[in-house]
Amino acid sequence: MNILTGRIAQILFALPMIFFGVSHFMNASGMAGMVPLPGGIVWVYVTGACLIAGALAIISGQLVSLSAFLLGVMIFIFAFSLHMVGFIRAADEHMKMVEMIAFLKDISIAAGAWVISGSSKK
Repeated sequence: MNILTGRIAQILFALPMIFFGVSHFMNASGMAGMVPLPGGIVWVYVTGACLIAGALAIISGQLVSLSAFLLGVMIFIFAFSLHMVGFIRAADEHMKMVEMIAFLKDISIAAGAWVISGSSKK
């Protein structure tokens, strides 16, 4: 991978993670009901902080491989624990489609994170 384009790709990957993280803080009460663990709102805040921290590590060039790997693991878990479960429980075809799109988006983001992790030297 070309160093310049690889670095640009890392940054372009990380920027939406910051947005997703900030949205967890801005809409924590709305997201808390989706959390399949006790203490829902706490996990929303923890997730938001992890998204932001991972993204900042990737942007800074520090611990890129580890940060991208862990972001990928977290998002992969979300794909199955939130969106696949949402798909299975969806009451109508529209919600099934919404959950399947979210599931596929998360799987793609996780895969992208792992590509960054595997191709990074830091």
